[in-house]
Amino acid sequence: MNCIRAVGETTRIGKIFIRVTVCRRMSADDTPAGDASEDPAHENALQDVIAVDPDDDPQGTVNRLDAHTGDGIRHRAFTCLVFDDHGRILLAQRAHDKRLWDTCWDGTVASHPVEGQSQAAATRQRLEEELGISPDQYGELAVTDRFEYKRYYENAGLEWEVCAVLQVTLSDVSLDPDDEEIAGLLWADYEHLHDNPEFYRQLDLCPWFEIAMRRDLGDGEAEGVTPASE
Repeated sequence: MNCIRAVGETTRIGKIFIRVTVCRRMSADDTPAGDASEDPAHENALQDVIAVDPDDDPQGTVNRLDAHTGDGIRHRAFTCLVFDDHGRILLAQRAHDKRLWDTCWDGTVASHPVEGQSQAAATRQRLEEELGISPDQYGELAVTDRFEYKRYYENAGLEWEVCAVLQVTLSDVSLDPDDEEIAGLLWADYEHLHDNPEFYRQLDLCPWFEIAMRRDLGDGEAEGVTPASE
C-alpha cells in the first residue's frame, strides 16, 4: 500500500496525538515494496553493517543485505526514544517501501552505525535526516540500555541485532519528517501505551521498540532477548 502524507493539524484522540496519513491502493503501474529485496542493485546490497559478538565487540563489517537475510548475521544497531516534556513518546510509522517492518510504528528512529561511528553520532544523524530534529532541540544523548534479539519478518528477512537504546527529550517539538522514511507520526502517552496495549491494537509496533519499552519500564526480559554486556 502506498501512503501519502496528508497536510493538516495534529488530532487528539484520547491520550493519542496523531497526524493522519492517507493511503491508496497500488495500481498495476506501481512497484511492489517486496521487489526491492530481489533487485541486486537494492541499496542495502551496497552498504555494510558492523558484525558483533554477544558483548557488542566488533567482528568486522558485513554486507547489510546478507545480515538481514537467510539465517542473518548478528550486527550492531541502535534505537532512539524521543519524548516531549509531557511524558509523551513520538511514534513514527515506517515508510511503505521499507523491506522489513514496513508501515509498522517505531519509537522513534532506528538504524545501524557505520564503521568508526559512535551510537550517539549515528543517532544525531538519523534524528536530523528522518525527522528534521537538530541537536539544539534536545540536551543529553546517552546510551541507556543494550540488548540482543532476533526476530523474523514474514518471508522478507530478519533482524539479529545487539541494539543500543538512547533517549532524548525535546525542548522544541518542531518536526520536518522525510516522506521517504516516515509515513505517519503520532504522540502517545508513554506509560499509557505500555500499560494498555489493548487500546493500541491498531498500531503494529516494531519489535525492537516493544522490547526497549518493556525493559525501560521494568517488565523484565522478553523471550529471545538477552541483555548485552556494558
